[in-house]
Amino acid sequence: MHLVLLMLALSTAIAVRFTWKASSEQWTRRWNWTLGVFLFSPLLVMMSAIAILCMGPKGQMVRWWEGWGSYAIAVGFLAVGLGLAVNGGQDALRSLRRVRDMPQHDVQGVSARLLAQPTPFVAQIGFWQPELVISQGLLETLDPRHLDVVLMHEEAHAHYRDTFWFFWLGWLRRLTAWLPQTEALWQELLILRELRADRWAAQRVDPLLLAEALLSVVSASQIEPDDLCAAFSSAVVKNRLTERIEALLDESESSPESSFMPWLWLLMAVVPMAIVPFHF
Repeated sequence: MHLVLLMLALSTAIAVRFTWKASSEQWTRRWNWTLGVFLFSPLLVMMSAIAILCMGPKGQMVRWWEGWGSYAIAVGFLAVGLGLAVNGGQDALRSLRRVRDMPQHDVQGVSARLLAQPTPFVAQIGFWQPELVISQGLLETLDPRHLDVVLMHEEAHAHYRDTFWFFWLGWLRRLTAWLPQTEALWQELLILRELRADRWAAQRVDPLLLAEALLSVVSASQIEPDDLCAAFSSAVVKNRLTERIEALLDESESSPESSFMPWLWLLMAVVPMAIVPFHF
């Protein structure tokens, strides 16, 4: 019966992934749908594995005998997830130590870590309280007005705690890279994250200046950020620059606010835990 549960969860996870496709709808709908589909499949499989772990390899469920095979699969999956989380956390801590070894610098009244390299780069790096990292090349590339709007964009990432949440989303991405459309969903979440930060900044500064700064930074940027990094040009490596600039210049676009819809996906993902009381 446990094996049936695993196969049912896996089949559902795969089927849900095939329902998603990239769209050009309003930001909130794209964000809710993409985040929900991205989270549901790995969490459904994970909750099924946790349910089997709680029930154990012995006993019966609805008169069906249980054995060690499905239990070993569930434990193995969870062990891989734990290993990836520990490894990712260790890599993240090493990155943070390197960042904190950089000298602090006052940039337009904002405290930042100065990266000594000629390539324009700016990013929030860290977890809940990230560090702002700015390269010497960016300071030499942008004038004070454009630098101000870039700093506002990075403040948006700090406001939404993007580094913290995308660290865990990146962990799910690595754990379930074998599921259909994982990479496509991840890239969509990255561009939506940047669109949200752009829109938040554009409500406080001139969006045209922000678009000009984006063009300047992307034209010279070469750095591909990781899951611990929310960078100004991180979602432009996939040729999404035009989309971001058009969104900045489109004044009809409403403010990006999330709804409760992703929580409904999460509630559906924990349904496998409801069968635990029926095991004896």
